[in-house]
Amino acid sequence: MTYFDKNALKLSHEYIKQHVTKGDVCVDATMGRGRDTLLLCSIAKEVFAFDIQSEALSSTKKLLEENQISNAKLILDSHHNLKNYVQSAKCVVFNFGFLPGGDHSIFSHSDTSIKAIRAALDIIADDGFVSICSYYGGDTGFEERDALLAFLQTLDAKKYTVMLQSFHNRPNCPPLFIVIEKNH
Repeated sequence: MTYFDKNALKLSHEYIKQHVTKGDVCVDATMGRGRDTLLLCSIAKEVFAFDIQSEALSSTKKLLEENQISNAKLILDSHHNLKNYVQSAKCVVFNFGFLPGGDHSIFSHSDTSIKAIRAALDIIADDGFVSICSYYGGDTGFEERDALLAFLQTLDAKKYTVMLQSFHNRPNCPPLFIVIEKNH
């Protein structure tokens, strides 16, 4: 396998395709433009998708309708409130940063992102995982990236395995791909 044509999002999607099955419930904690929601819906039984921006919800709803997808619940709320809607899931997917093509003054913050990861870890099944793509470039994401990496080091190695992939020699702050697997 070569990584030349890969990026964080492609790695995330490959991982999801390998580990999610037809009967699973999944969460897209940062729905954005709906691409992860669409992927999860094509594989899983049910998907809960969250975003704080109505623009994200509208574009995701349109994408799902165009693809005749009906197994998603789109929720206009912060990802750190996901436990109010979902009791258990096989996977929770995050893309930290800002809405692609949206208002760059609205972006994820470490305080709510770390709360959301904690909530995700509470609901993932014994064979579940959390997938994270961290888009940290620009003026907004370095603090979140640093706080996120520091937090991940504190996770109990007996309960979780954290894998981080970075494209270290690529220019312009290439996104990080992180998987947290629940050890069982």
